[in-house]
Amino acid sequence: MSSVYSIKKGLDIKLLGDAEKTVVDLNSRLFAVKPVDFIGCFPKVLVQEGAEVKAGSPLFFDKYRNDIYYTSPVSGKIVEIRRGAKRKLLEIIIETDGKNEMLDFGISDLSGMNREAITEKMLKSGVWPVLRQRPYSVVADPKDTPKSIFIPAFDSSPLAPDFDLMVHGHGDEFQAGLDVLAKLTTGNIFLNVHAQKTVSKVFLNAKNVKINSFQGPHPSGNVSVHISRLDPINKGDIVWYVYPQDVMTIGRLFTTGKYDTTRLVALTGSEVLKPRYFKTPAGASVSNMVKDNVKKGKLRFISGNVLTGDKIEKDGFLGFYHQQITVIPEGDYFEFLGWGLPGFGKWSFSRSFPAFLNPDKKYRLDTNVHGGKRAFVMTGEFEKVFPFNIYPLQLIKAVLVQDIDLMENLGIYEIDEEDFALCEVIDTSKTEIQKIIRDGLDMMRKEMS
Repeated sequence: MSSVYSIKKGLDIKLLGDAEKTVVDLNSRLFAVKPVDFIGCFPKVLVQEGAEVKAGSPLFFDKYRNDIYYTSPVSGKIVEIRRGAKRKLLEIIIETDGKNEMLDFGISDLSGMNREAITEKMLKSGVWPVLRQRPYSVVADPKDTPKSIFIPAFDSSPLAPDFDLMVHGHGDEFQAGLDVLAKLTTGNIFLNVHAQKTVSKVFLNAKNVKINSFQGPHPSGNVSVHISRLDPINKGDIVWYVYPQDVMTIGRLFTTGKYDTTRLVALTGSEVLKPRYFKTPAGASVSNMVKDNVKKGKLRFISGNVLTGDKIEKDGFLGFYHQQITVIPEGDYFEFLGWGLPGFGKWSFSRSFPAFLNPDKKYRLDTNVHGGKRAFVMTGEFEKVFPFNIYPLQLIKAVLVQDIDLMENLGIYEIDEEDFALCEVIDTSKTEIQKIIRDGLDMMRKEMS
């Protein structure tokens, strides 16, 4: 194993509601594939309401990359094709028939397959979208050959799921997936573990990879942090990344011939009565998770973590790339003179409140931003939680004025919006920084295409 990379800058936000390491079957009736999960995808629908599908049946493809198919995670019937404003496709909802029938794409002998054959099989089955590229965090282009592939084997975000538990007992599938990925790049595959917390032999004994150790506060588990330390991105470079449970899905495709997205999903958050793990195919409705399992009151349901996840309804669906559902209180209240009170029991990054006297305390935080938007000012705080050799405030301003050359020079290719989540949390100006960065990345992608 290589030397340990210590991340000094960052922030761990300690919240109540960690998932217990117990696993139950979710048995969801409804599943959905959401085109909005795939940045830059312009979907062309291939099915109609009422159509029968199997796991692996194509639902839609990308108009501008028509070899990339998005397929059903379960067998059953299309019950709704949900659209939004201007007929934007939001969700294709499938009601499972409980039979778990899967299209057979054939068992493969990797030793006799070249890169083109592997790519074709992944595209046809719908597995391909699990591969994303940096820069831009879009679905990887099958015509590209990445200079390296990154697999983060731990998550440092609040209430993060345990990746060791997620791969436990699936070493053969995980290794099969790694062997497939090794055929897709001429560079290295970096498997990045936590120096103290990762103990799974599935990760530590993996072959065909370079294992690297990281430690430190969030965002030490972010892909961008790993890339910046191991194989930095310059203009024109392409790096792919994929998460461990998706590596297992790739492995199953080649060892069983089936598109099997079965995974563990962590239900977390202070408002959950029994936080735990659920076993389910991808895209499941969360209604069975939270039914009779959350506290009363106004709640925020999040697909993903509290920093970067997407707001959903209590009967909404798990995002394609998410492995966690979080439930916290809604913050729709006004606090009179909140800034002028002692703030005992409140969390704060600065020393405005006495939270720093008890650094290990876990908090029940809500969505209230505690104030309105203010002037965007330089405070010097962002640099304390931003572990990149980049000026975060200057980059944000370059995006706001749409200065493409300056954005390039300030390192926009090296980051993703999730890397600015902590900046957004501690920002006294209440600015939607992640949205600004995503707009900048989309602007760069259109400019470079």
